[in-house]
Amino acid sequence: MSGNTFGTLFAVTNFGESHGPAIGCVIDGCPPGMALSESDIQPDLDRRRPGTSRHVTQRQEEDKVEILSGVYEGRTTGTPIALLIRNTDQRSKDYSEIAQTFRPGHADYTYLQKYGRRDPRGGGRASARLTAPMVAAGAVAKKWLFEKYGTTFRGCMQQIGDIAIPFESWDHVPHNPFFAPVADVSALEAYMDTLRKAGDSCGARIRAVASQVPVGLGEPLFDRLDADIAYAMMGINAVKGVEIGAGFASVTQRGTTHGDSPTPQGFRTNNAGGVLGGISTGQDLEVSIAIKPTSSIISPRETINLKGESTEVVTKGRHDPCVGIRATPIAEAMLALVVIEHALRQRAQNGDVAPPMDPIPSSFL
Repeated sequence: MSGNTFGTLFAVTNFGESHGPAIGCVIDGCPPGMALSESDIQPDLDRRRPGTSRHVTQRQEEDKVEILSGVYEGRTTGTPIALLIRNTDQRSKDYSEIAQTFRPGHADYTYLQKYGRRDPRGGGRASARLTAPMVAAGAVAKKWLFEKYGTTFRGCMQQIGDIAIPFESWDHVPHNPFFAPVADVSALEAYMDTLRKAGDSCGARIRAVASQVPVGLGEPLFDRLDADIAYAMMGINAVKGVEIGAGFASVTQRGTTHGDSPTPQGFRTNNAGGVLGGISTGQDLEVSIAIKPTSSIISPRETINLKGESTEVVTKGRHDPCVGIRATPIAEAMLALVVIEHALRQRAQNGDVAPPMDPIPSSFL
């Protein structure tokens, strides 16, 4: 119960530190017989990796994944799949001055109190770099779900700092460093340039969507699909809030409009985010997450040292002024890990259930 494994039937054990020799994960429970190679995993890691634009950390990591086990003659064997990502551009000296102090908003204090020691280099296990193995595992889950059900995953940025981003088209998302669904990101670039020059950081709101999700995934009462989605998203570094479907907007909606009316042609709306009673409806799974401002910034801040004395801390090194910029593929991956876990549960418990009616189409009127 050390908190390093996510899932049960599709269990992903995450290992490594930000400035150690490597990071990675072991996937236990991947069904056998699926064609799998590094080329199936690498594209999602490339989307998440650092150094891809001036708006993110300039740490240069290729994040090349290596499959060490669980694949024979190009197909999964059903045994544990070990994925390794080597760290090649660490600058541990950047953290020597903060080893005796606590960065506000970071896990320095809590890790020291819990374990009696901490790795200050890049935050150690608390670093967002440890999301890379989860993205790799999520790519494996995505491939199996697409081949089995046609399920697809996509995401985008909805807001960065003070700037709300309108949705124009999914087609724009791959063509800018923000994963923004708009054609013109010049305002976002100017905002980030100003923020970086000020030595400050900001938060972001990210949307993740799963389409072609089978009906019936999820279990009442405490293994609800939406509850597990929220649990997974809160496991991502810096996430402080999760909304499923309409989320907090449900507070101001009326019962006459919030309920998603089914019709022979499909559901009229998707305020429930694709989940009713903790079980998938077959509609898109819709989740949004709120990400806090980066804690490691160069502006001086009040803190204490290991002796409890008042002091100031300045975090040197290479950091994202907004960790939310690279969070979209991470949110997609965690959503995929939840869906495959519940798909495997459904197959195990209810694989021989014959539904009394055809699924309602997922399209909106």
